[in-house]
Amino acid sequence: MLVKVFGSAVFGIDATTITIEVNIDKGIGYHLVGLPDNAVKESSYRIAAALSNIGYNLPGKKITINMAPADLRKEGSAYDLPLAIGILAASGQLKKTDFTHCMIMGELSLDGSVQPIKGALPIAIQAKNDGFTDIFLPKQNVQEAAIVHGLNVYAVDNIADLISHFEEKTLLKTVELQEEDLFDVASDFSLLDFAEVKGQENIKRALEIAAAGGHNILLIGPPGSGKTMLAKRLPSILPPMTVEESLETTKIHSVVGKAQNVGLIKKRPFRAPHHTASSVSLVGGGSYPQPGEISLAHNGVLFLDELPEFKREVLEVMRQPLEDREVTISRAKFTVSYPSSFMLVASMNPSPSGYFMNDKGLSQSSSMEMNRYLNKISGPLLDRIDLHIEVNPVPFEKLADKSTAEKSDDIRKRVIKARTFQSQRFSEYHGIHYNAQMPTKLISIFCELDETSLNLLQTAMEKLNLSARAYDRILKVARTIADLEAAEKIKPQHIAEAIQYRSLDRDLWTNN
Repeated sequence: MLVKVFGSAVFGIDATTITIEVNIDKGIGYHLVGLPDNAVKESSYRIAAALSNIGYNLPGKKITINMAPADLRKEGSAYDLPLAIGILAASGQLKKTDFTHCMIMGELSLDGSVQPIKGALPIAIQAKNDGFTDIFLPKQNVQEAAIVHGLNVYAVDNIADLISHFEEKTLLKTVELQEEDLFDVASDFSLLDFAEVKGQENIKRALEIAAAGGHNILLIGPPGSGKTMLAKRLPSILPPMTVEESLETTKIHSVVGKAQNVGLIKKRPFRAPHHTASSVSLVGGGSYPQPGEISLAHNGVLFLDELPEFKREVLEVMRQPLEDREVTISRAKFTVSYPSSFMLVASMNPSPSGYFMNDKGLSQSSSMEMNRYLNKISGPLLDRIDLHIEVNPVPFEKLADKSTAEKSDDIRKRVIKARTFQSQRFSEYHGIHYNAQMPTKLISIFCELDETSLNLLQTAMEKLNLSARAYDRILKVARTIADLEAAEKIKPQHIAEAIQYRSLDRDLWTNN
């Protein structure tokens, strides 16, 4: 008998429906074709033990299984469950033979229990698009799949439960996602609040501007000045994720198996890879392509602590994703793209010794050593960082001050208001939502300067030795500062403040 069961293969962050054709005929043998990898080939042993332990058996006949499309590589152990159901149906041990509207995925343990898989959300989305009405998944994956409306999602704890459901003995219950869970995207940042930060008002202001315009920011300061503490609190002032952003973020985390038992991811990601990270771990790829840290930080924050300690070639691979907000991994056998629209927050010491040159003799680094240290970060990478801000140690008076600083909730309200202005401004431009995403053409339209502002910018670039690459960045940041004040036009004071946030362009330390 020939039976068709349906599964799915995840490639990148999208899925492709796989037709599993099981044919049982006279003879002996187990033949699995359709470019399966070793994990799929080994499924016969897991299936045989699982069926035996629940009172069924692997038929001693010639079993031929084709996984179509045959030219698409099938990877992982998630096909155990559909393969087992196909074998039972084709051998007559399961009465149901029509699985036209069913998508089945899951890994089998030897006792018949079903283990979680990766990529449940993209699989569910593709199942809905291909006209399937029912999807059967491990219970750990049903919360993320339940996000997809119009699809009956069933949690399978053991293959025996699925067999009983198909034989209409004990029906499985569908899993539903509550509407309030889908649209309540506010996050709790009570443990990481700007109210806990003593002093550093200028840094908080810079982070507020960065959050309002989606700008990348570099914090430069000696050890213990609070760079990491400030960076970790940045997500607390970012706008809540929209439903679309939550779905896209959940999809990426689902592919790497980080969305199990979570459902919709509502909190903006904060990723902080160690400086020993490799290029592949940062941007993605590998023998079995997986999203990297920059994709896991999509719609959130990527924090690179001690930026010069990262290998230069690792940092250089971020240049194109920072510009295009997407990373494309090209290999001989595949090409896959992952979204990577994130805010880059980096921190570094001002010198190898950790201190500024003029810090009362604390710095013991020569100008040559400092140049070598700063040159670990290339100009093209710095070109993609809009704000460079110096973080000085907090004086004792501020640390001992018992007054409460401004809360993150209050700052976030201003950020949301500024983002609303930007959303309205760019409503006609696809893929552009905030100021940091503006290309040169839109900068000339929305960042028009009056004569006073233009003269101020020209004077600053000449007197402070600002580089040409700083020009567009200053205009974008000035536009965000104006949005925070609900100003229609960029004013001289906005330009003046934006100029302050280009520390590295001024050669501050190497000239001292």
